[in-house]
Amino acid sequence: MSTYSIKDLEQLSGIKAHTLRIWEQRYDLLQPKRTDTNIRYYDDDDLKLILNVALLNDNGFKISKISKMSPSEMRDEVIRLTDRNLTHDDQIHALTICMVEMDEERLEKVLSTNILKFGFEQTMLNIIYPFLSKIGVLWQTGAINPGQEHFISNLIRQKLIVAIDGQVSKYTGKKFLLFLPEGEMHEISLLFAAYIIKAKGHQVLYLGQNTPREDLKAVYRLHRPKYLVTVITTSPSQDNVQEYLDELSQNFQDSEIVVSGYQIVGQDLNFPKNVRALHYIRQLRDFVEEINEVMVEK
Repeated sequence: MSTYSIKDLEQLSGIKAHTLRIWEQRYDLLQPKRTDTNIRYYDDDDLKLILNVALLNDNGFKISKISKMSPSEMRDEVIRLTDRNLTHDDQIHALTICMVEMDEERLEKVLSTNILKFGFEQTMLNIIYPFLSKIGVLWQTGAINPGQEHFISNLIRQKLIVAIDGQVSKYTGKKFLLFLPEGEMHEISLLFAAYIIKAKGHQVLYLGQNTPREDLKAVYRLHRPKYLVTVITTSPSQDNVQEYLDELSQNFQDSEIVVSGYQIVGQDLNFPKNVRALHYIRQLRDFVEEINEVMVEK
């Protein structure tokens, strides 16, 4: 079971810590535990409760009424609400609850409902990515355990693979080679890049996680792609990213290399002439659309 500080609850629920403390005192809404050194902390049940409270409160329920609900009444009301036409923030709350409860059936329903309503691309951009960003920092600090993170990422990965397979293309566009560096296993952004590129009519050569340098060179020699795309989240480390970018630029001089990820965004790096950094996943969509516009003009 994970433990959370009141700041963790604030980040995940959007309810200010000051407000949470008032609700504790006035409505006995939360009952924090204490460590041997008298430090307050909260558990998974507290997090589930406050996420449900936040969603209900955002949709017009007064805290005085919410505090009188039983856990089952609260959950039923939350499910009823998330089945309706709610905001992106409400859906992100619903996904967070599914993650904490490890509720695969409910998660599947939330994702499928949003995909049907908004389309796969908009669901990724407006709901799934903000959700992953929201939980990412807490996972790194240990507030969310690796099992919960793997549960979520594997289900999203499955959705991405199905969506990619569903794209029927005649490959009239350019050839893209997608890969992750050696040691890099965070694949969701690369899979979504594959979806976007394929949906726009281009050919995707997908090498995926942990691609050895020599394998990358061999595939490149065989296919001569116009573009290479990679995402650097953890590997190579920050100290070695510049060297890695320079190496990519030198080895694949005839192609444009598109890079993104945690080790790229906001870092003090010098990008070689044939390397382009994207700071947001939306920029990849814009980049591919620019290519399509040039192709049409020609």
